Amino acid sequence: MKKNDIILLCSVLLIAAIAFFMGTVLLDGSGDTVVVAVNGAEYARLPLDENTELLIQAENGTNKLIIKDGEAYITEASCPDKICVKTGKVTEMRSVVCLPNKVTVTLEKGD
Repeated sequence: MKKNDIILLCSVLLIAAIAFFMGTVLLDGSGDTVVVAVNGAEYARLPLDENTELLIQAENGTNKLIIKDGEAYITEASCPDKICVKTGKVTEMRSVVCLPNKVTVTLEKGD
């Protein structure tokens, strides 16, 4: 290896280390909140960084919300189509909605 190859390799490794550090510090999910609404009214606000199970009692049925390892998702629903279960994880760009039970689960980013 030549001197310039070593300098290039060190530069790439340094940039990768800085990018990893910035990603873990700036994009860590602490402070994020999961907001559950039933029929348009706020039902619960839960921190995304605490593992939680919540049974959501709605007028038309129930949904089971799991918050685990910084991810929120519905695992059970009393509705017939279970689209809310199939939707997957709640993200900044995707809410989980159960239309028959009138339940919405959204992610509110912290500071």
